[in-house]
Amino acid sequence: MDKNIIIVKSRTKNKFGLSKTKFYLIVGFFSFIFGILMFTFFAPNYYHGESPKYFEIKNGATLNSVIDSLCKADIISSRSSMHVAAFLYGAERNIKAGRYCIPNGLSYLQLIELLIEGGTSEQTLVTIPEGIWQPDLAALLQSKLKIDYYKFLKYSSDELFLKELNINSTNIEGYLLPETYYFYNDSDSKEIIRKLKSEMDKIFKADKVKDQMQILNYNKHQILTIASIIEGESNLSEEFKRISGVYHNRLKKGILLQADPTIQYLKRNRRSKNRIYYKDLEIDSPFNTYKYAGLPPGPINNPGKDAVLASIFPEEHNYYYFVADGTGGHKFAKSHSQHLKNVANYRKWRSSQ
Repeated sequence: MDKNIIIVKSRTKNKFGLSKTKFYLIVGFFSFIFGILMFTFFAPNYYHGESPKYFEIKNGATLNSVIDSLCKADIISSRSSMHVAAFLYGAERNIKAGRYCIPNGLSYLQLIELLIEGGTSEQTLVTIPEGIWQPDLAALLQSKLKIDYYKFLKYSSDELFLKELNINSTNIEGYLLPETYYFYNDSDSKEIIRKLKSEMDKIFKADKVKDQMQILNYNKHQILTIASIIEGESNLSEEFKRISGVYHNRLKKGILLQADPTIQYLKRNRRSKNRIYYKDLEIDSPFNTYKYAGLPPGPINNPGKDAVLASIFPEEHNYYYFVADGTGGHKFAKSHSQHLKNVANYRKWRSSQ
């Protein structure tokens, strides 16, 4: 054999003209990318908290605002992945307004499909009257929205749920703002409680409210307790601040509040709940403001916004007493002797009816 002949071993090539090594590298690279895409867009997303979560998209909402809201609600963790999934589906202009029930574990693509299909849109208008007792609120919601009466009352005093809502009380009564609301027909008890509580919270976010509460040296629970008593005393919102001033004056002096609504609260499960007898004033309960000084342990109803603001901004005066005047309003007095005259006049009017 000629010593000058060099033998060259040929490398096996595929139909793409690539060596095995390069071919496997390229296949591996694209397999990796494909795996990342599969994991990103098809893998389930799990959120914290109860499932399902309710999510609302309002008319005119942009894709960016929807994605931001989904992140804030902790339903998704990646804005960019959601944007890409929406692009793949061409969903920028196809997402529909409505209320969505989002189960835990949806992938980004499944979530986009859900938002394209559309959510619930049917709502019911419900007016919740100021000063409503919690059992009556449960009955109203059962009538209008088919809410489970007993489940609503159960959640109203559920320790873990109240803790989740940052309420340091044994019952949520007083923390729910009566108003006229639109509720989705498939709303549940917890969702409604959260909504009513959120609306009440808005009152306390104003700087002037925070400043005034510091001046009064009362916390939110105490303010709502005073407000609930005010709400129970009168149907005339123009009287609320004056009535509030009476109770603030009595609290400063350490005088018993002697508020009839607290007795009615103790009797609310009885037929004669609105009529107060002398024997009722002896009911042994910390809610009985005829026996125990200071505020009762908590609110006795769900007060409206006017009563809440009146409890925070009481009228400044020297009145310590008031009694019904027979025309829907009240007569106010600075002294006990004048109060007794007003009471006598009211009793005389009532006996003539």
